[in-house]
Amino acid sequence: MVRNPTMKDVAHEAGVSLKTVSRHVNGETNIDPDLAGRISAAIVKLGYRRNLSAASIRPGRTGKTIGLVISDLANPYYSTLARAIESVADAAGYLVTIASSEEDGRRHDRLVDRLMEQRVDGLIVVPPRRAARDWADVAAPIPPLVLLDRPVSYAGADAVLADNAGGARAATLALARAGSRRIAFVGDSLDIYTMRERHAGYAAALAEAGLGGAGDLLTITTAHTREQAEREVGAVLRDDSADALFAANNRATIGALLAFQQAGRRLPLVGFDDFETALLGDPPVSVVSQDIELMGRTAAELVLGRLNGDTSPFATRVLPTRLILRGSEKHHTCAGS
Repeated sequence: MVRNPTMKDVAHEAGVSLKTVSRHVNGETNIDPDLAGRISAAIVKLGYRRNLSAASIRPGRTGKTIGLVISDLANPYYSTLARAIESVADAAGYLVTIASSEEDGRRHDRLVDRLMEQRVDGLIVVPPRRAARDWADVAAPIPPLVLLDRPVSYAGADAVLADNAGGARAATLALARAGSRRIAFVGDSLDIYTMRERHAGYAAALAEAGLGGAGDLLTITTAHTREQAEREVGAVLRDDSADALFAANNRATIGALLAFQQAGRRLPLVGFDDFETALLGDPPVSVVSQDIELMGRTAAELVLGRLNGDTSPFATRVLPTRLILRGSEKHHTCAGS
């Protein structure tokens, strides 16, 4: 097995002290230019790389790494969040290590433990739909922590959320004002915080519009994937149980559009979360847009702020959503009209 070169090897090759090499690789600039040049040449020749994992174990040192645990790598929503977090972290000199819990509480806990064992400097976490343990039961020390998209009962963390209930209420009211009377909710399990909040906003809007109480709601909560949403909306179209749809996430929206295409007709539709192809339909898809990039940037900035000494009280930031009406919320006499 080939041994990785060490700082001691670099010092020997460059003919300088180990302390001088250490100062150079850690970014100090007050080093004689001739010595710095010799060290740089030795690093290139030997292929030396810093061992940041080892460095982070030593007191007062850091591996400059942030751990990010999301729920589903395949969901474009989370890839957009991750990209925004990476952008802010990279500008500050931090690497982001990303893992997916797949909505499994035990897997989530294993990932958190593994990241902490690797001495990440901070954590940004999307809690799973069913937690396996409380954060209060996690062994200290816990690095600076931001809970993203979904809150949990833990006083030692900041949180960044969207106004899910407000956005869903606005979407459902838009459908009602356009003349719909039997508006179905199409989404994922209500075990998920965001789904519960969106369903609450949907129910509040129906009550506000005088369209029935909770017992009359047309609620579908088995659309975890695009394919499941397509099947559920296909059934709605066949039995004519609804005259409009509120799709509670981007996968439900895309599934609904595929069902419309298969059936050759459509229902009024508003979806939660914008997506690139929403403009390609006829009419384009009306959506509730949450600023996903702002959520990611805010989470990264909060972690970095804590790492830089921010000791202000932990807080929850709720970011507003925006209703974008493009015409799909209205009734049309035939598909594509």
